Amino acid sequence: MSILSLIANASVLVKLVMALLAGVSFMSWYWIFRKWFAIREARKKTEQFERDFWSGGDLNALYQSAVNDRHHAGAMERIFEAGYREFTKLRSKSHDHGAIIDGARRAMRASYQREVDDIEAHLAFLASVGSVSPYVGLFGTVWGIMNAFRGLSSVGTATLAHVAPGIAEALVATAIGLFAAIPAVVAYNRFAHDIDRLAIRFESFMEEFSNILQRTLR
Repeated sequence: MSILSLIANASVLVKLVMALLAGVSFMSWYWIFRKWFAIREARKKTEQFERDFWSGGDLNALYQSAVNDRHHAGAMERIFEAGYREFTKLRSKSHDHGAIIDGARRAMRASYQREVDDIEAHLAFLASVGSVSPYVGLFGTVWGIMNAFRGLSSVGTATLAHVAPGIAEALVATAIGLFAAIPAVVAYNRFAHDIDRLAIRFESFMEEFSNILQRTLR
């Protein structure tokens, strides 16, 4: 009664459930690794830009660097670029300091939403895998156990030897469901925490940068 033999002898529906869970598990691991690298890269670029920004460099030079290297810039750098672009545009057209700062903040807020949405992409998939996979596996288990007990109707004397293989192969579906769900739940919670911390850093930067722009207008 090896695991492979239990899977091979399972009913067609249970095999389909196992195949579905195995595919979902593979996809969840794929996005776990991709999201892990993406968040690590976003954190690294954020820290680099914060060092450059708070080193006292010229804002125009930072802006030109962000524009010239836009495809490789980090999320915070693109937020800065959006805010400073709107600031310079409005400053050349208006003398209303409040309107200029509000426009820069709106531009940064829109860029912030895009960046956070991009970082959060596919987190919902991990959440769905973590919440649904155990129930899909349980469905396969229930179906397999039903088949095992139906098979007893053709046996004169029911013993544990008759029912054990059917129940064992059915329980494999639950095991595969848990194997798919547990890493997805752990990864989702970890990534959600990391993204929240990045979002707080972005929001703090927007407020501090808005204050710097306000002082520039005085």
